[in-house]
Amino acid sequence: MRIGAIAVIALACLVALVLLSYAVEALRPRPKRPERLPWNPGIAIQYADLGAIQVRYIKTGSGPNLVLLHTLRTQLDIFQKVIPELAEHFTVYAWDYPGHGWSDIPPADYAPQDFYQWTAAFLDRLGIEQACLAGISIGGTIALVLAARQNARISRVISINPYDYWPAGGIRKSSLLASLILGPSGVPILGATLMRLRNRFVSDRIMEGGVASADALSPEVRKELYEVGARAGHYQGFLRLLSHERRWPDARDEYPGIRIPTLLVYGEQDWAPNAMRERDRASIPGVSMTLVARGGHFLSLDRPRELTGLILQFARARTRD
Repeated sequence: MRIGAIAVIALACLVALVLLSYAVEALRPRPKRPERLPWNPGIAIQYADLGAIQVRYIKTGSGPNLVLLHTLRTQLDIFQKVIPELAEHFTVYAWDYPGHGWSDIPPADYAPQDFYQWTAAFLDRLGIEQACLAGISIGGTIALVLAARQNARISRVISINPYDYWPAGGIRKSSLLASLILGPSGVPILGATLMRLRNRFVSDRIMEGGVASADALSPEVRKELYEVGARAGHYQGFLRLLSHERRWPDARDEYPGIRIPTLLVYGEQDWAPNAMRERDRASIPGVSMTLVARGGHFLSLDRPRELTGLILQFARARTRD
């Protein structure tokens, strides 16, 4: 009888927590799409239609095409520290994947294949030719896979901290809090409940796990990333993305098919174990690899000067090949 009573109390507490999480989510203010970039109002925000999905992007600068691909759970603003200088040498494109930033949040699976197809469709929709793709995390993996599939619009790839090593590392292992919040993401009821109960403190701590120094995350970036998560359907899409996390390493099977110049860049403190970094290097024909000292996963935020220099050196070399 005593065990039965404890079970009833535990069930009642769980139901109360679930109901509370729905109330918290329902009362959370819904953000509005910004009309201007807070970090550079002079760059126009544009939208492109990928079938029935509207995605946000920016285009700035002049010169050879450079396309920037962001990480999971962030958006094009992660490149705000590198875009101004890069735009002096390139026509720079950056965009928000579906389900990210201010792009539409379709009821998709958010599996790796979706991101490969969306990115290829973005290049097609804007008619981008001879592009250097520079991506961080899943952005780096997307760039490598499109290169391996001989996408004709790509001439060169810079893969920064590619996210292809689950479960050996990743955002879940970036900090204890990230592990506690994101670790149960695949558990029915519990994962969604914890996601609905998220708050600014939790969001900031998890994002800090991606940089070598917390100072790299400005108050504006922290606020933007947290508020975007309050968009209707956003957390559900993120949970679906996390449910496919174990499929990103499948990308490594395609890397031997890459036939264009490729640069691997790792932050010294990135989540990828050294063995996984070496495996990527061994898989990609003719690849170059470099390490950025005191750099984390969000390398464009915590080591923007070093990353800008690497992109300039490697991407501009295309004109001399």
